Amino acid sequence: MKHIIALLLENEPGALSRVVALFSARGYNIESLTVAPTEDASLSRMTIVTTGSDEVIEQITKHLNRLIEVVKVVDLTEGSYIERELMLVKVRAVGKEREEIKRTADIFRGHIVDVTDKSYTVELTGDGGKLDAFLQALDRSAILETVRTGASGIGRGERILRV
Repeated sequence: MKHIIALLLENEPGALSRVVALFSARGYNIESLTVAPTEDASLSRMTIVTTGSDEVIEQITKHLNRLIEVVKVVDLTEGSYIERELMLVKVRAVGKEREEIKRTADIFRGHIVDVTDKSYTVELTGDGGKLDAFLQALDRSAILETVRTGASGIGRGERILRV
């Protein structure tokens, strides 16, 4: 089962590598990883997407809590949350393909952020399923390049990850 683990950790050199090393040392896979400073410059927020049974996720959470740099850990999938990912897709767009790609981008509420005479670059945000569906809607041979950020998540309502 997919889990989205959010954590606050000290914004210092080596903190990210220690979290990643914890996963690799125990044979756990990280499907996506995003990290950036928070409103408090001394802390970073990390979002890790991984899969595993409830027992495996419990072990991961316990191991993360033991790391000195980690301030707080929460499994967002234990409650209601919002997940978003950003994707940029460069697609071949010549002739009649141009209108079809523009129409497809509009259907998925994407934005064309760069236009050349031979290509469009489409920006799309949403959950992973939406981004995957957009890629499937395109002709595979038209996709020139794809960049994805990985998931970021936040709890809904009053659910807050704070120190």
